[in-house]
Amino acid sequence: MSLISRVLIAALVWLAAGSALAQTAARSAPGPQRTERIEAELVPMSAWAAPGSTAVVAIRQQIEPGWHTYWRNPGDSGGATTLTWSSPDGVRAGDIVWPVPERQRLAGLMNYGYSGVIYLPVPVEIPATARAGTTLPLTVRALFLVCSAEMCVPDELTLTLDLSVREGAPPPDPRHGAAIASVLEQAPRPAGIEARIALDNGVLTLSAAGGPLAGRDPGPSYFFPFEGGVIDHPAVQSGVWGPQGLTLRLLPGGSTAADGLTGPVAGVLTTAHGAFEIHAEPGAALIGTAGSGDLAVAVDGGAPPAAAGPTGWSTFLQAMLFAILGGLILNLMPCVFPILAMKAASLASSAHDVRRARRDGLAFLAGVLTTFLLLAGLLLALRAAGEAVGWGFQLQSPPVTAGLALLMLAVGLNLSGVFHVGAGLQGVGSGPLARLPGGQGAFLTGALAVVVAAPCTAPFMAFALGAALVMPWPMALLVFLGLGLGLALPFVVVSLTPGLLARLPRPGPWMERFKNLLAFPMYATALWLTWVFSRQTGAEALALLFAAGLSLALGAWLIGAGQAERKVGRRGVLALTAGVAALLLAGAALVVTARLPAPAAGPPAATRSSGPTSAPWSTVAVETALAEGRPVLVNFTADWCVTCKINERTSLTSAGVAAAMERTNAVYLVGDWTLRDDAVTAELQRHGRSGVPLYLLYAPGSAEPRILPQLLTEGVIIDALQDVNPRRSLP
Repeated sequence: MSLISRVLIAALVWLAAGSALAQTAARSAPGPQRTERIEAELVPMSAWAAPGSTAVVAIRQQIEPGWHTYWRNPGDSGGATTLTWSSPDGVRAGDIVWPVPERQRLAGLMNYGYSGVIYLPVPVEIPATARAGTTLPLTVRALFLVCSAEMCVPDELTLTLDLSVREGAPPPDPRHGAAIASVLEQAPRPAGIEARIALDNGVLTLSAAGGPLAGRDPGPSYFFPFEGGVIDHPAVQSGVWGPQGLTLRLLPGGSTAADGLTGPVAGVLTTAHGAFEIHAEPGAALIGTAGSGDLAVAVDGGAPPAAAGPTGWSTFLQAMLFAILGGLILNLMPCVFPILAMKAASLASSAHDVRRARRDGLAFLAGVLTTFLLLAGLLLALRAAGEAVGWGFQLQSPPVTAGLALLMLAVGLNLSGVFHVGAGLQGVGSGPLARLPGGQGAFLTGALAVVVAAPCTAPFMAFALGAALVMPWPMALLVFLGLGLGLALPFVVVSLTPGLLARLPRPGPWMERFKNLLAFPMYATALWLTWVFSRQTGAEALALLFAAGLSLALGAWLIGAGQAERKVGRRGVLALTAGVAALLLAGAALVVTARLPAPAAGPPAATRSSGPTSAPWSTVAVETALAEGRPVLVNFTADWCVTCKINERTSLTSAGVAAAMERTNAVYLVGDWTLRDDAVTAELQRHGRSGVPLYLLYAPGSAEPRILPQLLTEGVIIDALQDVNPRRSLP
């Protein structure tokens, strides 16, 4: 949002505040004051105040569900609460001690504010001349900007408190003392932290060192600037930590992007160990905030920290176990079926050659682990650079989806015998890719298995991947390798066990027919990826992909014709040359496809099938439904996620679920992650997930949603809906 837009909004808000005075008349009676949206009261922390002391009073807000007020920096919209005091002579009220705000994402905006019950403490100086046994009448005119998803209303209330004056140390107020003291204990304050900030190549680098940051993992960290326009509030914050502190990478906001850094930047740095006020001077990053060998991704989100400290090893070991189990289960996922078939063909071809089977098994393991390592390294590097990405991120790119579709088509043509990789090899099933030498073919099959498995998220994988993304990078890479080990383990165990190999049928003519049959799962995978590509792009890009596929098939056929010549004469050379030209034409079509403009982002329209009516997910939609007292079922999905689509076809869109949602008055929201969506990515991270599917069920009055299993059944959903709204019985 531009600076001009913010100024206009602020002007309109405060003009509306003036006109609202007639509607929210000042009230001078003690006790809580109310509007339709908020209840506020001026309350003390102590039972009385001593002469010459500093007392603490607080503005207690009780905000209606679906509404919120704002922090000192409201973020991309809104306005902070303001107080105007009227007090006896000698009594002086200080500034608000602001608690750490909530992050409130609204569509493409990020606001900072409060919901529910919140205390805003204010120190009040009591003059030494105040007489014991008297009372000091405190009056404050509080202007709250109270907003929901649809509207903002300036509510002005006049709050009063008769503060008793007595000698001696006062006890806590029995009603509010403990709550206010807790807010003060957790409130951000300076803690001896040295900070620097620099703007380079469009990225703000904020480094903080010393004090409570030295020598320990800060965990999930976030920076709230005191002033608007300094940073891009909705952007993901990420970074690294070292022996002395941490470094965060931020995107500059409107004023910083336009004018650069014009001076120091102050704000609140929140970590797993507390919140601290920092004052960052312009300058190079501090030494010791990004040491080699002990870096950790600093995550913007609510996922629990998985540190490399004494308590981090149990989380790491649990993540490793879950990663191996998730990799094992991944073999049963539909997206891996085509590769399973290729592995079976390879295993059958080498079943009675123990040495060859062992070589293929270890090569397949190496291919899986290497590819997992490359994907994990790229994922961690992108997230450390501030990119909001998760598992399966490569399939959010239409060019990558198109390239994989063409690759699957080429593998299918190879299995059909249209052409051969390695024309001198004539043995049937000499490798998982039919003609490629066994070790190399097994390695490439392992790599292909990882690429094809990326759209799937098996049970146990969610915790493992979510934990890995907040661990130090050496631990994170080990967790990803554990996932690869689980995926490769069945094939490796069989290939290293002569007794199991002996039970497999001997090679023969049946293997050629089996190899040709295996081409059809590859063609099906190519068609599926083409469908995903069509959902990500438009008709023009799809036509180019069809042209690339046709050129690829023609080129493969021509190369196969050239390979069929017993002696490579003129006809063979001509066929091979024409085939290479056709392949180059396919590559050119793919390049043109990659350069087409990205499709315009926009929320999908609400849909209706035999299942429940769906609407696009947003935090605003969730808050609105909960404010109306309705349960909310959220489906985070993607067109390239096969598990997601199976759940939708078999469970989420069933007539039984539709009836259950109608009876419980539930709302069904869909968060589409087919193309990159930073809001969806952030929500996945908030629940400790790095990929889809994720199913959340919100109950009115509950702060956190219930996370449903990744493999759904109609009964699981109906029972969950019944649990959140038992008053509406189901048949």
